[in-house]
Parts: sequence; structure tokens; C-alpha cells
Amino acid sequence: MILSCTAKLVRKGGGKVIKVGVVGGTGYTGVELLRLLLKHPQVELRVITSRAEAGLAVADLYPNLRGFTDLTFTEPDPQVLSECDVVFFATPHGVTQSLLPPLLQAGTRIIDLSADFRLRDAELWAQWYGQAHGCPEWLPQAVYGMPETNREAIKEAQLVACPGCYPTAAQLALLPLLENNLVEPESLIVSAASGVTGAGRQAKVDMLMAEASDNFKAYAANGHRHLPEIEQTLRDNQPAGASPVQVTFVPHLLPMIRGIHATTYARALNAERLPDIQELYLQRYADEPFVDVMPLGSHPQTRSVKGANMCRISVLRPQMRDTIVVLSVIDNLTKGASGQAVQNMNIMFGVEEATGLDIVPLLP
Repeated sequence: MILSCTAKLVRKGGGKVIKVGVVGGTGYTGVELLRLLLKHPQVELRVITSRAEAGLAVADLYPNLRGFTDLTFTEPDPQVLSECDVVFFATPHGVTQSLLPPLLQAGTRIIDLSADFRLRDAELWAQWYGQAHGCPEWLPQAVYGMPETNREAIKEAQLVACPGCYPTAAQLALLPLLENNLVEPESLIVSAASGVTGAGRQAKVDMLMAEASDNFKAYAANGHRHLPEIEQTLRDNQPAGASPVQVTFVPHLLPMIRGIHATTYARALNAERLPDIQELYLQRYADEPFVDVMPLGSHPQTRSVKGANMCRISVLRPQMRDTIVVLSVIDNLTKGASGQAVQNMNIMFGVEEATGLDIVPLLP
């Protein structure tokens, strides 16, 4: 049973101040999260943990944060973390499960950027992640943190599972078609490509400049961990009686630092009776602050969302045939991870949703 989520907020100058902790602040999603939180007008960043870097000044590891924080990394301490209103986990899978119970008992709210609570089925999670789940009793109670489909549930959640980067791009591209039962759900294709930060900050030969530069490759074509997450969420948003979604998902590695480009393909159930697809998307996302449906015939570019919590979408119907192509671009570290996590925090604490996220993308 979910414990009370009453926020332990103080007020300063009439505004809410949210006491925040970050577990795992040394990876790329971690530093992106810190970049956003440190400029959020209603956040007090209390603690940043890292077992490997405990005692090191945060700004010494990430010099871009020099002058913005004087915090040092500390060992994760459940007592200290439980004094926060919300704790973000920017950790590899398996870590959140081990630290979660005492924080939930204390009533602290959790936003998990890892994959630990995205799937509701513990056996399916174990199949894809190669280990038994440590907190299966919390899987059904975790709220999937995609604001565009789950905003009301996020408001009341104690545990939010922030979506993966590929699933964010793919789901936002396909949702309007599936919600309206316009395409064959069994034959969806997602061909997506990510920059190298999608693989994390660990030392890997494939991520060396000499290996990744001037190269383009597919990987995990036989099965990627994000596939069951994509299918689960799309199925959740299908109308009753529709055939269950099946997705062919092939990820690729791009020789760039950050960004995702997803090209999705869906075959119309009845091409002769398709509505105005462009208008359908415009209406579906009209009130979404971080989804931009581009003009007809556009081809969105990853550089147009760099560093911003934005998904840009373009809908096409090549040769007016029965295949609908939807292009979707996001920054994998922002809308695909840390920006979406902050968006969830704003919703959870009744803060205006775009607070701290109204960022102009970087060009060039």
C-alpha cells in the first residue's frame, strides 16, 4: 500500500521550495539533472551521492557546474535522503531497488531515471535485465512518468518511473495513431538512432572516438531492453478490443554526443478513410508544452532540440499510400531522461510544468 505522499515543503517568499536529493550524480544523466535542478527557482539541492567519488567536489568532476554549487559527493545515506521531499535516482538498473524501501517508508517521493520500475511484470523485467527484481511488490504501484499520457496519476504518485529515451521518442510518435485505432498494431516499426551518451559514461571500446566517429551501425536488432517498455505503454493506450501492439525495434548508434532520431512506420487499417493526420497530431498535442508538431512535410533535426526538454514530431504519408511515417527527435539526456524527470517533479509538487525547463535549444 502506498504511504502518504504529503510533501514536506517549506515556503520562501510565497513559493514552494522543494528539497531535492540526487543518487548517482556522476553519469551523463546525472550531470544533466544537476544542470537543470541548480537553475530551478523552486529547488533546494541538498545532497548528491556517489560511492566512487565520495568527498570530491561536484564542480571538480564537472567544471561546467563551477560557481553553481559547492556540494561534494557523499555516500548514499537513507537517513539523509529521507529528509528530502523528492529523491532522483540517476543510477544503473538494480540500484534503486536496493535503496528504495526506507525512503518510501519515510514518505519521500522518488523519481527513478533507471529502468527498475518501468515494467510492471517482474518476470519480464528479469528476462530482459538478467537478474531477479528486488522490489516486485512496488512494480504495480509505480507510475510511468510520461506526462503526455499519465499526468493525473503522476500528480499523486510516490514512485515515478521515468521513461527511457528511445521509448519516449517512439511512443510520442505513435500514440495518436494507436489511440484512435487508425493503424495495424501488429506491424509497427521503429528505426531509431542515438548519440553515444545513450550508452552511459562507462569506459567502452565501442564508445571511443576512434571507434564511433565516421561510423554508423545498428545494434541489438534481435532484442533491445527498451522494446518491452515501448510495447507495454503503447498497449496501455490502445482502445478496448484492439489487437495488442507488436513492435519491430532496431536501434542504431550515431557518431554524435547527444540526441535521438526515431523514424516510425505504421500501416493504415483503412487508408481510404484516414482522417487528416496532421490535424490529428496538432489536436492531440495542442496542450503539451514539450511536444512540437511541425508543419506538414517537415523533417525535424536532432540539433533543433539539443539541451532542451522538447520532442519535435513530423507526420508524413509518402505517395499518399497506406504507410504513415512519423519522425520524432529528442535530446536523449533531456526529454529522454533528466528533463522529463524534472517535468515529472513539477507535476508532482504542483509547480507550473515548464518551470526550470523553458530552455532555448543550443545551436550550433
